[in-house]
Amino acid sequence: MNRIILKKQLSDDVFMMKIAAPHIAEERKPGQFVILQLDTDFGERIPLTIADADAEEGSVTIIYQAVGNTTHRLSKLNEGDRIQNLLGPLGQPTHIEKFGSVVCVGGGIGVAPLHPIAKALKQAGNHVTVIIGARNKDLIILEEEMKTIADELIICTDDGSKGRKDLVTAPLKELCEKNPKPNLAVAIGPPIMMKFAALTTKPYGVHTVVSLNTIMVDGTGMCGGCRVTVGGQTKFVCVDGPEFDGHLVDFDNMMLRLGSYKAKEEEDHHKCHLDLQIEQLQKNS
Repeated sequence: MNRIILKKQLSDDVFMMKIAAPHIAEERKPGQFVILQLDTDFGERIPLTIADADAEEGSVTIIYQAVGNTTHRLSKLNEGDRIQNLLGPLGQPTHIEKFGSVVCVGGGIGVAPLHPIAKALKQAGNHVTVIIGARNKDLIILEEEMKTIADELIICTDDGSKGRKDLVTAPLKELCEKNPKPNLAVAIGPPIMMKFAALTTKPYGVHTVVSLNTIMVDGTGMCGGCRVTVGGQTKFVCVDGPEFDGHLVDFDNMMLRLGSYKAKEEEDHHKCHLDLQIEQLQKNS
């Protein structure tokens, strides 16, 4: 079992954990993910991108939002506790080379998987502009970490509480209109954000990579739960991705499929919050 070395709360429901996993830390590359399982018998398997890794320490870092049953349970674990199963690294790593000028766009929790990619692109000699978007200033994560990587950091919030009061597509469009325009864009976040980021860059011919956070079960391509349509062909996010050409992804079909699980997710989310309320009442009694 994998011991939790460090736990930190980044915002109201976003947590960072550093977990002992020496073999994964040694092999992992930017863009890859792990599958985590808290219980071996009936526990849900959830995919989480590796936000960072330290091969010398033998640890991997995950950042997750407590939105469902497993992530809420995970958020209750503390340093010294152990995770039953941690499988990885999985998925195809990000293609890293010196492209020239790169813009990295992260929305919400998508900033976590964007971090190792932006870091690797900078180390490869690229000029890196990072755009971070969130609903408000309290939901911005990894700002300081991105500052150490980026040549330019742009922050957008929906309510204007920090940075620009804008969607991430506004500064992205401005960068695409510059001469020279970016050689590459990487966008990670909610599907709707990635869709419009790809639509923003397409008229300018800026190659755009997106990382698709779809539902995965086995992580080996056998279950078919994470299938998406890319360029008219069926792909499996866990083995063919998680990264694809954003101009070829059928985002509407992907979001439609994700919506089919919404009722179950809301049911589990409701149960999670009931459990938390019961626990709090027990502590106060």
